[in-house]
Amino acid sequence: MTDPDQTDDPSATDSTGSASAGSALDRLASVNLNLLVPLLALLEERSVTKAAERVGLSQPAMSHALARMRRLLGDDLVVRQGSGLTLTPRGAQLIAPLRAALRQTARVVNFPAFDPCVDPRVITVAMTTSTAFVIGPHLARLLGQRAPRATLRLRTISVPTEATFTEDGVDVVLLSEGFSSPHPRERLYDDRIVVLASRDAPAEATALDLLRTQPHVVVDTERRVFPYAALDEMGVDHRVGALVSDYLLVPYLVARSGGVALLRYRVATTMRDLVDLRIEEFPEKLPGLGIDMVWNPHLADQHFVGWLRRLLLDAAHAICRGG
Repeated sequence: MTDPDQTDDPSATDSTGSASAGSALDRLASVNLNLLVPLLALLEERSVTKAAERVGLSQPAMSHALARMRRLLGDDLVVRQGSGLTLTPRGAQLIAPLRAALRQTARVVNFPAFDPCVDPRVITVAMTTSTAFVIGPHLARLLGQRAPRATLRLRTISVPTEATFTEDGVDVVLLSEGFSSPHPRERLYDDRIVVLASRDAPAEATALDLLRTQPHVVVDTERRVFPYAALDEMGVDHRVGALVSDYLLVPYLVARSGGVALLRYRVATTMRDLVDLRIEEFPEKLPGLGIDMVWNPHLADQHFVGWLRRLLLDAAHAICRGG
């Protein structure tokens, strides 16, 4: 929608800007604003069927609404690609402003505030697979108790981008403090690096002995796992015995095939409930690896944000209480 306070024609406004505002509103009056809700649903779902179900329209009515918006905006918005739909560049650009405009409209018409007892919304939390392994079960259990009609969607990502919030509709990202973010962040829980070994490793061996003598299981990534820089500074020689593509494979391989690894404490203790592991503290103090909450900057419902923040903090408390 055009900003009513801006125009390319200086003759269209007076000192108060009322002429420009009036012309913009006149143009807006010719647009069926009822189309904006199904349009946003379609852009987010990328499926005519799912979007229709979400807003309570029939599939033909949704297709008709799409045709009208295509004519209005002069763009296809979504196009068929293989068995699904993909967004045109214009369609992708519309998601964030549409979402912001409709949320603001909802506040104007005074829709009921978020009520966890009855709200059926999808709550989306993004994090790495290993963080989801740690906090996911606690989060799902608490959500089921406190918001029985809501759906928890866990999105596993490596590093968030702006599209994580705009196109993917993520409410909050759980981000390691080692990664930067342009948005404000708040600590959810602390973590640290520990040394993992199998129960078959020599019982008398210290953590430093294990790091020097046992083959290492290491995540194969372009970014060097930072504790290994600390090992180099300590002059600790080590040998890599296995490279894996997923952090969750590391403790499993160590437990079942031997060796040693460096991993987050919270992941290690959670995995220890499934496989037999020996956990030792790293021989020197390292910078922390806490997990932070980074909120979608476009979220307008602060009541919902406060509720979800409390849910996450309670899930984190359950983790920390366990060890």
